[in-house]
Amino acid sequence: MEGISDIKITGVDEKKPPRLRKEPYIDIVFKLSHQAPPDWCDDFNGLMTKLKSTAKINKTEGLYIETWVRLMEEIPKHLEQLHKGVAECSRIYIAKILQQRQNTADNDTSHEIGGEQGRLNKIIAGLKFEAVNAA
Repeated sequence: MEGISDIKITGVDEKKPPRLRKEPYIDIVFKLSHQAPPDWCDDFNGLMTKLKSTAKINKTEGLYIETWVRLMEEIPKHLEQLHKGVAECSRIYIAKILQQRQNTADNDTSHEIGGEQGRLNKIIAGLKFEAVNAA
């Protein structure tokens, strides 16, 4: 199973290769190694608004980065920025997940030992119940 930290840009979408056209820009669609979750895509799209040539991922698909450049010579540098953006987005996403887990653990009062809740927990844990025979 692939995880968030495994998301990488693996190439150009074969179905939509870059083409020279009349417009003063070149559309490029890069393919990710696997589908990214919608909230990861939202984070990525937010990070990429800072670029001169914006890049975005459709969060429903979560598999392609749609972007553009004005000159073909800009493509390698732009791809480098996108690689950094993907790595940074994954780092942020993982940090948010860890923070959520920590918040959940902090709010879990079942492990409290002191106070009235602790007394209640001990009483409940010490109760003896009768076994039910499944027939």
